[in-house]
Amino acid sequence: MSEANAMKGLAKDTAIYGLSSIIGKFLNYMLVPLYTYSLALTDDYGIITHIYAWTALLLVILTYGMETGFFRFANREDYGAPTIYKTAYWTLFSSSAFFAIFVVIFQHPIANVLGYSNHAEFISIMFVTVAIDAFASIPFAYLRYKKRPLLFAGLKLLFVLLNIAFNLLFIVVLGKNEVYYVFLSNILATSIQTLCLLPFTLPVGGQFSWPALRSMLRYSLPLLILGVAGIMNQTLDRILFPYLYPYEDADAQLGIYGACFKVAMVMMMFTQAFRYAYEPFVFAKHKDKQSVETYADAMKYYIIFSYLIMLIVIFYLDIFRYIVKSNYWEGLKIVPIVLWTYIFQGVYFNLSFWYKLTDETKWGAYFSLIGLVITLVLQIIGVPLIGYWASCGSSLVCYFCVMLLSYFIGQKKAPIPYDLKCIASYTLLTIGLLAVYYLIRHYCGLNMWLMMAIGTVLLAVYLVVLTRKDFPLSGLPVVGKYFNRK
Repeated sequence: MSEANAMKGLAKDTAIYGLSSIIGKFLNYMLVPLYTYSLALTDDYGIITHIYAWTALLLVILTYGMETGFFRFANREDYGAPTIYKTAYWTLFSSSAFFAIFVVIFQHPIANVLGYSNHAEFISIMFVTVAIDAFASIPFAYLRYKKRPLLFAGLKLLFVLLNIAFNLLFIVVLGKNEVYYVFLSNILATSIQTLCLLPFTLPVGGQFSWPALRSMLRYSLPLLILGVAGIMNQTLDRILFPYLYPYEDADAQLGIYGACFKVAMVMMMFTQAFRYAYEPFVFAKHKDKQSVETYADAMKYYIIFSYLIMLIVIFYLDIFRYIVKSNYWEGLKIVPIVLWTYIFQGVYFNLSFWYKLTDETKWGAYFSLIGLVITLVLQIIGVPLIGYWASCGSSLVCYFCVMLLSYFIGQKKAPIPYDLKCIASYTLLTIGLLAVYYLIRHYCGLNMWLMMAIGTVLLAVYLVVLTRKDFPLSGLPVVGKYFNRK
């Protein structure tokens, strides 16, 4: 496959995964106003934010790197893809089932440790949900491996639609404005989604192989350290906040932080969609001599379009803020910081393939542990002093540092010719446009409509540069022919 065709394939898969992800995340956005406008207190949303942060960490632990391990070994010939899949499938099923049973039996002691002694049902429901998600990660990985993005996207959207439907049923129709019903909706939607997934992904052929399992675990366990440290870099701010913030309104402050964090999630949508298409693509392309140029182009366009998304969110934040209730708006000033954090996180993820492809996954663990130390120290020092500003600031510093470390070490171990000149030019352009916007906003005192008009002009400047320099309109599918110049 030529480099051009490979990039077209990546773009097609990214479009499918991205469309489903964007639609799904947008629909989930509708739950944020539902929660913030319906739940009685910001404290309630703080509880939701805190427990979901714990579940994100547990999901990484319970999958223990097997998803990436599956992609790595499924493309090798020593065991065969059917054997690798069957081995990973039953391994994840066994460990997830054991964890779910353990949580149900010991829900009260676990709830006491986490500070929810009066709500053990929150812990049992959400931790069992995590166990189901952990098991389902391998069947979903199998769909990506088999290049079935439409089925993958459909099942992901099914969960979103079911989750929204159950939330509307309990909160709007039945008037159950309680945290319990948020978690109940989640486990019901997850269970139905998994039942629909299984008929398409039951292992056929191959056999469970202990040697294959040992090989995958040797490859994947360093990724577990990487994953745990990495997800802690993402969620430690919400996990530790109630324990570090010294005032009585800790849950309320966490609720404000968590809600405003959601406003910036459009950047995470793009990063996640790019990853779904990119990870299997990278391993399949490993033997292609032109792959390094392909990775360089993918990085360039990821950064270019990440900046575009960031500018849209910031310039139209006066509209995006209505996603949350007005008593959460005091936290909206963190949104630009969170957006930059997501960009650094996405660049770091794209850079990480050098150590995955060279089987030097230990470097990923090193970077994540360094990031974890940075995050932990900054939060311990900062949260008692400046609250959630320290939480989002620590994440920004963490990902900026590990991004630079991964780049410089990666260029020595497995150099890739990234177009640094182009990336730098777009970075300077983006910073310049943001500087103009904030200077006008600060000194001119214009209303929101005039500021959005100015933001639109600045956004048009970025788009003109983009379409003239790196993404000509003639390259667009279907409508591109109308922009061809004779």
